[in-house]
Amino acid sequence: MNVLITGANRGIGAGFVRHYLEAGHSVWACYRSDPGKLVDVDSDQLHLLKWNVAVDDTPHGALPDRIDLLINNAGIYGPGKDGQSLENVTPEAMLEVFNVDCVGPIRVVKHLRRRLSNGAVVANLSSKMGSSGDNGSGGTYAYRAAKAGLVIVSKSMAVDLGSAGVRVITLHPGWVVTDMTHQAGLIDIETSVAGMSRVIENVDDYEAGSFIAFDGKAVPY
Repeated sequence: MNVLITGANRGIGAGFVRHYLEAGHSVWACYRSDPGKLVDVDSDQLHLLKWNVAVDDTPHGALPDRIDLLINNAGIYGPGKDGQSLENVTPEAMLEVFNVDCVGPIRVVKHLRRRLSNGAVVANLSSKMGSSGDNGSGGTYAYRAAKAGLVIVSKSMAVDLGSAGVRVITLHPGWVVTDMTHQAGLIDIETSVAGMSRVIENVDDYEAGSFIAFDGKAVPY
């Protein structure tokens, strides 16, 4: 299987790289500017691509002719909690986060659409922070809005790509211990990635465009 992962140089993205390489698949790992520890991975099945999903640019490197699994993982949190409060959030911050977290996956899918195989899966990583039904604490305007928008984008992708045999699903990774969460969280990267990979493997068990957590449960939207 050919797997392409954006934002693959650290955190959950790097976890996906390790997972699929260990399973024997060929992985195209994308990074914005610094490949990080990807350069230390010794595998003929790993291919590095420099790709900034925040701009209308093409990836720097050879793409596979066929993609069986596309994981849109690249994303940013934006300003810290205080910077995303109602009093302090700025239009510029809102647009920056939305551009990366919501528009970025659209750019990637548009560019790769003709390479997606019949039967391919597109997995878009959102967050429960983008759930209106789960929002009991308010705040975090930029990140919440971008991740909520991505859920809608995923549903439209599921409708538009379904006739080509491409399945689309939205994933919530859980509260994971990563640099983005400042090493706070309830689960580690391996647990999150293993759970999301099971959801991807069983994508046909879910309605197209569903919003599913790493534990297989639907996220209220």
